[in-house]
Amino acid sequence: MLHRASKALPTLALAPNACFGPARAQGPKGPDTLYVNALAAPFTVNTMPEGTLKAFGDHGEVGDILAPNGGDCEKVLASFAKAGIDIDALAGQLQVEGASSFVKSWNDLMARIQSKSAAIRKAS
Repeated sequence: MLHRASKALPTLALAPNACFGPARAQGPKGPDTLYVNALAAPFTVNTMPEGTLKAFGDHGEVGDILAPNGGDCEKVLASFAKAGIDIDALAGQLQVEGASSFVKSWNDLMARIQSKSAAIRKAS
């Protein structure tokens, strides 16, 4: 596995990468693996809560990957606009919420590392 990963690293470093997160269904109606199944694509990062990761490991399946050329995204976005959704406002809101979520997750991770480090130092 490490050999395969090391061969892919130069490609990953140069590829335009997308980052999806948090990847979980936003309500009880969607499957608990919805965003993992729907957002599989080469050279992407998909952050997710532990519960989603475990659910995907248990019963998730990767189907078709996202089309490299965007597939029918223009048609889908046009249908949103036709339904009265302000795409620019939605994109802005998603970017703000996404950035906020990443900052919160990062801060939680740093706090946990600091707590664990302090516990290890105290036990030493």
